[in-house]
Amino acid sequence: MSDFETDVLVAGAGPAGLLLAAELALAGVRTTIVERLPERPPYCRGFNLNARALDLLARRGLAEGLVAEGHRVPHAPVTGLPGPLLLDGAATDHPFSLGIPQTRVEEVLEARALELGAEILRGHDLRSFTQSADEVTTVVHNGRFGRTIRARFLAGCDGGRSTVRKQAGIGFPGVDARWYALLGDVECDLPYGPSAGPDGRSVFVIPRPGYVRIVVREDDPPSDKDTPVTLERLQAQVDAVLGRHVELRAPRWLSRFGDAARLASRYREGRVLLAGDAAHIHPPAGAIGVNVALDDAFNLGWKLAATVRGTAPEGLLDTYHDERHAAGARILANTRAQVALEEAAAEPWADLMRRVAAHPAGNRALAEIITGLDACYEQGGHPWLGRLAPDVPLRVSGAETHLAALLHAGRPVLLDLTASGSFAAWSDGVAVVAAASPSTSDVDAVLLRPDGHVAWVGTPGSGDAGLAEALHRWVGDVPVPASA
Repeated sequence: MSDFETDVLVAGAGPAGLLLAAELALAGVRTTIVERLPERPPYCRGFNLNARALDLLARRGLAEGLVAEGHRVPHAPVTGLPGPLLLDGAATDHPFSLGIPQTRVEEVLEARALELGAEILRGHDLRSFTQSADEVTTVVHNGRFGRTIRARFLAGCDGGRSTVRKQAGIGFPGVDARWYALLGDVECDLPYGPSAGPDGRSVFVIPRPGYVRIVVREDDPPSDKDTPVTLERLQAQVDAVLGRHVELRAPRWLSRFGDAARLASRYREGRVLLAGDAAHIHPPAGAIGVNVALDDAFNLGWKLAATVRGTAPEGLLDTYHDERHAAGARILANTRAQVALEEAAAEPWADLMRRVAAHPAGNRALAEIITGLDACYEQGGHPWLGRLAPDVPLRVSGAETHLAALLHAGRPVLLDLTASGSFAAWSDGVAVVAAASPSTSDVDAVLLRPDGHVAWVGTPGSGDAGLAEALHRWVGDVPVPASA
């Protein structure tokens, strides 16, 4: 029996923390979430899952149910362009954005984590921690008393003001907010979309079930940006922008946000790791927040699980920072560029971007960039290498299936597409699935990481050249067949 109370302590029960806990529990890693709030907030921060997030969730069988509940929109959310970025033809199995409350996504992820054996301690605030070469010792409070929890690793998924990040001494460089906006979930009689005032400023109204979400830039925000937003404050700002009074009623949630952009200097410090808003904050352009949080957790989960189990090859956990820090930098650049486009509509470069977006190929490329569908962790070689493998149809043991289904267990898979089963000899080191597919004539075999990204591609005539090296890098020490 281990001396540790849990293998991984996850701070924060938002999308990143819940998915990370589910991924760890899937791999048999004891996982405990500590969440400061005693229950899930009644308000909803976001209402969008993008194509990239849906593709990832599909690799665990979690997308289909959400898609059945949500509302499909055939384009990517974007700021600063007059027309939509269509997803038709983009590199995705889900060419749409899904309108679905973040609260519902969290419910699904929480149920998944609990079903797999993770523990969630709500109303427990992580106050401090120390780490050594072998463990992390945390101090958490539940409002009445404190306790210590010893774990092998600590994952900070505790938001933009992350206690974990600060106490780990991880820098958070970036740019301060230049402006702030007020957000209110209220009832009112404004039409959906932008309503312009006499000086050209607008109030933006987004429909929600039974209410609307109002967003308006804030004049003279308080020096303390954490000052609570009141209905009176929101009402005065809306009236000032519109130049007339439109009554706001029945507030459900009032908040303030800005266009600050910051990226943690590193995603790992010893046995402490960061994911989601704890690792990066950015303007809300493109509705990317929850989606990139899920992307972080999906990348980290299998790597951290293998490290805890002692099966990870050397350096595997460090690839989390390498891959997701670079992705975070791109997200910050993308969101800031969208805000700049919106604010500089008359500039020549903004006009150039609008013309690029109006071209079908440019529209598709921008849609893939904005949603993270262009994510590639390995440059060069076959077009699939480093990218999320497409969910191609397969025939396995006479049954019809799809590639994503092979990854539901969260394990690496060597997909053998040769008619002769040429890669069966590698089965002592990795699960080998022999299959046929009409969509892969230029591929003999593919090594799939547990997150669905392609670690190696065998093409006709190349045999298994490079496979041993790829397995050693991503899976660990595996027996090499005598015939290799």
